[in-house]
Amino acid sequence: MIRHRAPVAPTEDALADSFRIARHPAQCGSRAELGKLRADFVLSSAFLGHAPRFPYNSIALIADSKLRTKGEGSAELQSMATRQVEPSIDEYLRKRLMPVEGTIPQLAGIDMYGNSIPAGSVGGDLFEYINFQQRYNIDARIARALKLSTDYLEPLPKGQTPRNSVDAHVQWLKSRSGYIAVVAAEYRRAKVSEQLRIAEDLQELYTTAGVLLVDAQGHGIISAKIASTVHDTFHAFMLSELDRNGKTTPDFFEKINLRLAQSVTARNALGRDPNDNSREIATMLYGEIRPGGHFRFVNFGHPPPLVFSAEYERFMEIDKARMVQFLALGLEIPEDHPDRNKYLSMALRTRQMNSSDVAEITLMSPGDILFLYTDGVYDGSDEQNRLQIERVIREHKNDQARELCNAILEYAVKQDEYRSCPQNGVLGSVQRAAISALEGIGDSWRVR
Repeated sequence: MIRHRAPVAPTEDALADSFRIARHPAQCGSRAELGKLRADFVLSSAFLGHAPRFPYNSIALIADSKLRTKGEGSAELQSMATRQVEPSIDEYLRKRLMPVEGTIPQLAGIDMYGNSIPAGSVGGDLFEYINFQQRYNIDARIARALKLSTDYLEPLPKGQTPRNSVDAHVQWLKSRSGYIAVVAAEYRRAKVSEQLRIAEDLQELYTTAGVLLVDAQGHGIISAKIASTVHDTFHAFMLSELDRNGKTTPDFFEKINLRLAQSVTARNALGRDPNDNSREIATMLYGEIRPGGHFRFVNFGHPPPLVFSAEYERFMEIDKARMVQFLALGLEIPEDHPDRNKYLSMALRTRQMNSSDVAEITLMSPGDILFLYTDGVYDGSDEQNRLQIERVIREHKNDQARELCNAILEYAVKQDEYRSCPQNGVLGSVQRAAISALEGIGDSWRVR
């Protein structure tokens, strides 16, 4: 029988501390070698289920994209106080890709934590919480949907210009031969019903938190630009998605996938280098967590989640049929899309996405952990590495998400330091593996 220690509610100072990370000096090599460490991100969260002694809910994410020596921060502030400094492109992209303090969603029974140590000043990893309550005015959106449900019923007074899209469509219907008033009335009622459904779906956002993970191929400014493109595309479409549907739908992800495909004739978001035939690639995993440990997600080429069972103290096998996975963004265009012949595609899907392509995981027992990651933490194939991460989680399974997260990150950093030591005799081949292996993102939810 597993005993769980009741966590202590964090103070404001403790939460503020959650946005600081510790430096991990290399055990060997120069400071320049330390700068080669790829971005490590481990994000741990916990579904707290039945925990009467745990009165609070917390989600935390920390990220600092630049390792600094003592005094660098104060010197930078003094410089800014004396003159306006234009940020370099890598600093600009770094700030755009890092989440902002205070964006951490608060859900009943959820304890989530994230940590990052990037390589150099910028990289191609993006992780972001989608705090619906903070990012969007849900109350105002619901009020607008309810107002539209009333406005759409009101006939347009004769001689006035259309007040909304429904008026415009009814006006078009009237211009058609054979028009009958009952058709316009039925259309208005249908649009009213749609707005009422949107209002109901928007209510669900109060108890929903999203997490976006993007891993762009390569390193440095180019990969950061790719990740930034995915980020901007995601949020632009999200605004439209909430207006039209009040929630994320498969069509939302299909639009992102198409936007990041390579156009046959036009310059697009991700493309191909004509000199070496290489292609800009980005994987993406977006998921939404609800109280009760229910996690729904869409996966474009990203490593699949791992589930750690508190009862069996190991990662559990997940039915692969439930883990729907598409190719990386933009590489696979559905055959039934009207613009399919306008984009280059490595493969053709037979159809566009639907609800059956949204994978689902529900944590069943108190203490279970859902672990998301990129290849910087685990590449999905190294069995020995998987067993070591499993061991770390087993040793810290009763800790807070923050301690669990940092323990995994510490293990990953130590692994990179060991592989980077010339005296280990594997610097040439393993260094390259470490670069990709330490550019990662992860997160987990725990049931207590």
